[in-house]
Amino acid sequence: MVSARLMHVLERSKWFVPSQSGFRRRRNTIDNLLKLETAIREAFVRKKHLVSIFFDIEKAYDRTWRYGILKDLSDIGLKGNLPLFINNFLQTRIFQIRIGNILSDNFNQQEGVPQGSVLSVLLFIIKINGIVSKLPAYVNSTLFVDDIQIHCAGDDMGFIQRQLQTAINNMTDWSSKYGFIFSPQKTVCMHFCRRRGLHPDPDFQLNGSPIPIVQETKFLGIIFDTKLTFRSHIKHLKTKCIRTLNIMKVLSSTSWGADKVSLMRIYRSLVRSKLDYGVPVYGSAAKSTLKMLDSVHHQGLRIATGAFRTTPIPSLHVISGEPSLELRRHRLSLSYFYKIKSDESHPQHYKIINPIFGSLFSVRLSFTPTFGFRIGEILRYFGIEDFPVVSNVEDPRPWKETQLDFIDDFLHFFKPSTSDIVFQQHFYDHRQHYSDYVPIYTDGSKSDNHVGSAAVFPDFTIAETLHPFCSVYTSELYAIYLGLLKISTLNF
Repeated sequence: MVSARLMHVLERSKWFVPSQSGFRRRRNTIDNLLKLETAIREAFVRKKHLVSIFFDIEKAYDRTWRYGILKDLSDIGLKGNLPLFINNFLQTRIFQIRIGNILSDNFNQQEGVPQGSVLSVLLFIIKINGIVSKLPAYVNSTLFVDDIQIHCAGDDMGFIQRQLQTAINNMTDWSSKYGFIFSPQKTVCMHFCRRRGLHPDPDFQLNGSPIPIVQETKFLGIIFDTKLTFRSHIKHLKTKCIRTLNIMKVLSSTSWGADKVSLMRIYRSLVRSKLDYGVPVYGSAAKSTLKMLDSVHHQGLRIATGAFRTTPIPSLHVISGEPSLELRRHRLSLSYFYKIKSDESHPQHYKIINPIFGSLFSVRLSFTPTFGFRIGEILRYFGIEDFPVVSNVEDPRPWKETQLDFIDDFLHFFKPSTSDIVFQQHFYDHRQHYSDYVPIYTDGSKSDNHVGSAAVFPDFTIAETLHPFCSVYTSELYAIYLGLLKISTLNF
């Protein structure tokens, strides 16, 4: 309860830096991954260098300064009982270590936030929020809780090095002031570039130690390489999925194994979920690279359905009810696109809706376009460029209870075993009991090429045609919306 209310106040006041995506409503890791991937693609097509530094904080939760959290709450303007509650939450925390059946003595946790609590993550991101607040103008950042990344693009490597070294120094000064320590061994640097010829890698210092230059690194679950081919990530993903498929092989024994329904659930939970993660980002890889995952998908479906190896792939998709990975990637990319499109406050909204450097990408065809252009091709392929999306509404205040009073006299009837006459008689009795009220009937329907909604009043009817891609659930909701909208304009 406290976490939900505090988060609402922070979001409403726009207190978080835009680059922070950790544990925030309508934000996830894909936002940060796509921001970095877009910046790299744009640097490639402009034939520029992009240097990125991935930071690692040692014992981030355990080193969080408690007084600093309370000071930040005070600076936000939160006084009274809330800081007292949080101070009491942070104090007198004890822990034990268990090895087998043996427990150690109790130890007091002097600093840091207790891990495992719903409130701990929010308190941590409140404290870490300022770490990227004093970056140079040409340096961009992404922040997902304690996963910090900064990058800078340019023609001159000396300019990039000066900008990023200034950013590193500012972040180091901030972290020293508030008790955080960067790990020089785990903090790495990557130089993304497709320019030919010799060009030196940058040299950065972190607390007097050089930051190692690597050819690939894992960031928020996705392996980035210097050419952004995602080949290493897809190979790693294939290896992980094959290990899980070995478990499914054991469970699919013909004598005692699981049935098709159970195996399909296991496949979707353990294998397909891995393939789905990061699709808007690694989906930009070459088709030949993405094709490596098709064998994993088909093998999993054959194990789950018991199909022969000679079963044609289209038949396999029909039997299992699973589309191809290409269609699956299109669907996930569209879902992410419409989520961003419906949220104008999202920091990547205009970058995706109105992508830049289109003329360069149209001329330099060897360069993979950014997500905004890739999703445009998918929209044109399915013919849904003009698909309208309703903007997100503001979340209600969590401390205000929303009571919906409704009367449904039909809930206690079991529809399959209740005759239509019983429903009709009960409806007539309901109408007689509320004869002083104006009846309004709403309904939505969907056919092959038509979706419609209607609200029927005693003297008139309101009907509208919806986009053919809308679901019957959307049509039902929109019919209720039409009725409520008309009620608000009438004097009942």
